[in-house]
Amino acid sequence: MKLSEFTNHLGGLSEIAFKLPNGELVPEHFHVTEVGKINKHFIDCGGTLRDEQKISFQLWEENDYNHRLHPEKLVKIIELAKNKLELPDVEIEVEYQGESINKFELDFDGRNFLLVNTKTACMAKENCGIPAQKPKMKLSELQNSACAPNSGCC
Repeated sequence: MKLSEFTNHLGGLSEIAFKLPNGELVPEHFHVTEVGKINKHFIDCGGTLRDEQKISFQLWEENDYNHRLHPEKLVKIIELAKNKLELPDVEIEVEYQGESINKFELDFDGRNFLLVNTKTACMAKENCGIPAQKPKMKLSELQNSACAPNSGCC
């Protein structure tokens, strides 16, 4: 989810809730302790130089049970960060403490922001020997093809 989408969703909410992939909600007394801009300049395993930009939100909760971050307050924090950090309208990455710091993508179900697990992937499969996925075929289709056993076409 891009920053503009996130702020648009905030405008229609009376309270903010983040739902973890396991269905549990982040405790309602969470804080957004950071809004940042991440610039990642790297080389992939195929030798291609890449640049990636993301917005980072860090969620944190402690035993401050009387605290509740309201949408309008978070919009003000984001606006301040946009001005001071020159935030682009790019994808948001959310950090939240699990057994280690977990990073999530964001989605929205109309009421809650959904923390979606991220995955690693090879960006240069064609350059580093990862075979392309073979197309799946039905055995019945092969039996009805013009390719007969011992014909040399298979």
